[in-house]
Amino acid sequence: MSEISHELLAELEATLARASVADAAGEALRIVDAAQRQTAAGDYAKRARDLAIARARGTPLAHLTTQASFMGVDVFVAPGALIPRDETELLGRSALDVLKTLPPKPRLIDMCCGSGNLAVGIASNHATVRVWASDLTDGAVGVARTNVDRLGLADRVDVRQGDLFAPLTGCGLEGTMDVVVCNPPYVSTSKLGKERAFLLDHEPREAFDGGPYGISIFQRVARDATNFLKPGGHLLFEFGVGQEKQVTLLLARTNRYDSPVVVRDSAREPRVLVARMK
Repeated sequence: MSEISHELLAELEATLARASVADAAGEALRIVDAAQRQTAAGDYAKRARDLAIARARGTPLAHLTTQASFMGVDVFVAPGALIPRDETELLGRSALDVLKTLPPKPRLIDMCCGSGNLAVGIASNHATVRVWASDLTDGAVGVARTNVDRLGLADRVDVRQGDLFAPLTGCGLEGTMDVVVCNPPYVSTSKLGKERAFLLDHEPREAFDGGPYGISIFQRVARDATNFLKPGGHLLFEFGVGQEKQVTLLLARTNRYDSPVVVRDSAREPRVLVARMK
């Protein structure tokens, strides 16, 4: 970031503070950085003010800056895909822990890849992993492919478009995967129509809607991942607060996985399951 005006920063911080933005000072700095990247040198002040006003009106900061930090990597963000969440880093780090126990050149599928943050985050932190990522929508796949290209990972990360495992089927990948990671939609349809409706203000429904009980995609992925995992391979899920028992039960019903390991977040909430296929 080039030298900036303290007066401009104070103005932006005040705009954000009036809108009750929690980290007004920190976000003001990020907005100035984005404005400088998005405009010609010396012309960024108006752009910064416009971004601050949009943020004060509720636009996510990541959509204004077009980037978010995930697993130590700056990923491109756009409205067509879910903004990477801090809690999903727990899933990514858990996957890395599994990969560290494997020989070089392990194989991994990132299912419901969204912006590709898990795919590129894992590949950026593991020098030899080969990743196949899949999502349904044009928006998510476009953002994911942009991230792969921008980070120079096209030789190790392949983004496909289709319904869950469909674009990976018949490509010689069955029975070859060491790890499948999945951060699926896990909010129930009814909640998205009521108390969680705000989630849809700026991000796509497909990123959140997990069906009537919030577990529809878990059921399909738990079943179909067995076609792609090697014996002894690992399936990792992120899930919502309070969903641990439901997801554990559906894994047990497949009779294809050992009892899963639960990974808790910094608040001691269960948020990730790691299940080894029998």
